[in-house]
Amino acid sequence: MKKQTFIQGAMILLAAGIINRILGFIPRIALPRVIGAEGVGIYQLSYPFFIVLVTLITGGIPLAVAKLVAEAETGANRYSPQRILQISLSFTLTLGVVFMFLCIVFAPWITQYVLTDERVYHTFVSMSPMIAIIAVSAVYRGYFQGKQNMMPTAVSSIVETIIRIICVIWFAWLLLPHGIEHAAAGAMLGAMVGELGGMLVLLWNYARARKELPLSKNRTEQPIQKETSQGGLIRRLLAISVPVTAGRLVGSLSYLAETIVTAQSLAIAGIAKGLATAQYGALQGMVIPLLLLPGALTSSLATSLVPSLSEASARGDRALIHKRMHQALRLALVTGAPFSVFMYVLAEPMCLVLYNDASIGSMLKLMAPFALFIYIQAPLQAALQALDRPGKALLNTFIGAVIKISLILMLASQPEYGIFGAVIAICINSMVVTLLHARSVRMLLNFRFKLLDWVKTGAGMFIMGAATLLVYEYTAAMFPFWLRMILAPAVGLMVYLLIMGMTKMIDFHDLSRTPIIGSWFKRRSGK
Repeated sequence: MKKQTFIQGAMILLAAGIINRILGFIPRIALPRVIGAEGVGIYQLSYPFFIVLVTLITGGIPLAVAKLVAEAETGANRYSPQRILQISLSFTLTLGVVFMFLCIVFAPWITQYVLTDERVYHTFVSMSPMIAIIAVSAVYRGYFQGKQNMMPTAVSSIVETIIRIICVIWFAWLLLPHGIEHAAAGAMLGAMVGELGGMLVLLWNYARARKELPLSKNRTEQPIQKETSQGGLIRRLLAISVPVTAGRLVGSLSYLAETIVTAQSLAIAGIAKGLATAQYGALQGMVIPLLLLPGALTSSLATSLVPSLSEASARGDRALIHKRMHQALRLALVTGAPFSVFMYVLAEPMCLVLYNDASIGSMLKLMAPFALFIYIQAPLQAALQALDRPGKALLNTFIGAVIKISLILMLASQPEYGIFGAVIAICINSMVVTLLHARSVRMLLNFRFKLLDWVKTGAGMFIMGAATLLVYEYTAAMFPFWLRMILAPAVGLMVYLLIMGMTKMIDFHDLSRTPIIGSWFKRRSGK
């Protein structure tokens, strides 16, 4: 099984993430045109509850599996990677099947009294099988990540996205004549088929890897220790996964509470149920996915960072830990910054192009400046988890969740704020949690953040934004709208890259170690 370096692994996941995010916007653009904003709202209402269940079952398992497998590769524990996989899979799959059946049985009560919209019933039932599918996929992804082989994860995610694109739109269109609630359920069925395809790719990769594995590498515990080792392995697995799951569960429960509280607050503000569902659907189904587009980078960095930091920590290599942290934060900052600028400067025209609705651009513009906090949050949280401090991440996330829900209750219930109260609360939450994570990492590692990197990136963002806006505004009389929407970001991005290159924020040496394109950058950097 081929092992990649930290940068190679991150770049492989980044490439897959970018492809997935770009492809993922096809159903996000097409679905509102097929089932409308209210249909998207019905589709989105079931997701928070679903995410809570998936987090409860798999929240910390992939990270725990990745960490244990990475340690096993260095000889830091006595379990074989295959043994870790088997026990984790049995535990997670059992939970997944149990919760899947519970969801189906209690779906009428949950959709009527918890989600407060009985139209979500068919969508909720359609999503239930995904719980067991994701449970299996999560364990195998953790296994490959622990082996520091990110290619199976990347390929499976791309396959899942392609299948989901086709099936979400197709199934929604087929069921639309039966009503928007059935169309939303069809979209969820399409998402389930996509998850199934991604899982099958992971199983195929594992079967192929097992055939290539030398017998000498297939370590097993001695028969006398087998029963004790199994109990010890489960305890070790739970010791790592439970705090991580708790931290992510706080975030997922916060998301669920956000959905419920936002709906109730908008009702208090006097907004009709249909309009409130449409506004929430626009926020969660259109604006936030666009804002999280650079999440392809942050998630890839976080995923690749966990086994890398785990190995370095097992060897006591503090210098390597600091190096990896600086690399991850610099990449997240430099790559996320231009997206934040584009979404602020071109918010309304961007939403008009993508969703045929410029009115939601005001929400995007308000959230764009806070996007950088979101982009650097994932690497910071991954560092805390990889270095056995998930409790710190849990506490920080909990504090942010309390602030967010409180602000939604205070602001969204006021008619003058409405949905923008929820927007403000989400922005403040992202800022608070990121700053708390940064403080925890600094105290844990005596880590020094490179403030000059922020100054350089901030200057690049300001100049890039000015260039983008000037080109967009001053070419209005010369070029059609669609050409300006291509030309303005292209000029802005070239200006930004030039500044980042001049200030040495872009490291060609790191890029020279990436797969496929690495040889070109190696020639450019002269190394």
